[in-house]
Amino acid sequence: MTQAVDSAVWHRLIGGLIEALDKPNFWNILIRYLGDVLHFDNWVVLQFSRDHRPVVFAESPSASGGADELFQDYLNGFYLLDPFYIACLDDPRAGLLRLDDVAPDRFEAEDYYQRYFKLNIVMDEVQFNLPLGRAGVLILSLGSQRRYSVEDMTLLNAITPWMLALIRQRSALHEWQDDDSTAEPGSDGVDAPTALAKGSSNLTNRELEIVQLLLSGFSSKGIAQKLKISPETVKGHRKHIYTKLGVKSHAELFAIYLQAKQAAR
Repeated sequence: MTQAVDSAVWHRLIGGLIEALDKPNFWNILIRYLGDVLHFDNWVVLQFSRDHRPVVFAESPSASGGADELFQDYLNGFYLLDPFYIACLDDPRAGLLRLDDVAPDRFEAEDYYQRYFKLNIVMDEVQFNLPLGRAGVLILSLGSQRRYSVEDMTLLNAITPWMLALIRQRSALHEWQDDDSTAEPGSDGVDAPTALAKGSSNLTNRELEIVQLLLSGFSSKGIAQKLKISPETVKGHRKHIYTKLGVKSHAELFAIYLQAKQAAR
């Protein structure tokens, strides 16, 4: 793979990418070139923002050629449980992130992993991230049905500088909507936490935040570290959440979240 990246042919292809920066099919051309040196199974280009659902700019086609129902579930609310989404908005930095860098301590034990991520991504994921200021973060995600190898990660880290440069130049051609615009948060649809808050549960903003982190795969200790509060405080919030929602287990909490997500569509 590295020989291909270092070859004269590859450098000519990079010239082609630069020429294609203002073309409608830029993302597809970029993905085709990446596919020549790295194996991945799915990809998507998204804008992450606090004020609206992820905006899709390009994505890999589904096996059927139609809409991918699992990905629609992601856009309809599962994105709020995505560790990449949480990490990008908590600490927006330009660079390459791998699932290992952002996955919480109980990620693989969670229903989100078992019922969405494992089925859609399967094994591993990397993202090239470009902060857009108040407009959020532009990301290019590459999902794989196997773990990326040491050689894969060496390659990905080597190409990150020019990948980010290309993505930055492409992003300059788009007029981004600032997060502090007149558009109301969630104006493109009500997300699941908002539906929970508007329901009979009457969860506080802090409790909604803890629900999101719990279902994302953070343990009570992990939540405490992230929110800079004590584990005992987290456990207290968790007890109040369970009482308000009338649930007795983590599985029931996830079921309530799914119901709210369906109601929010």
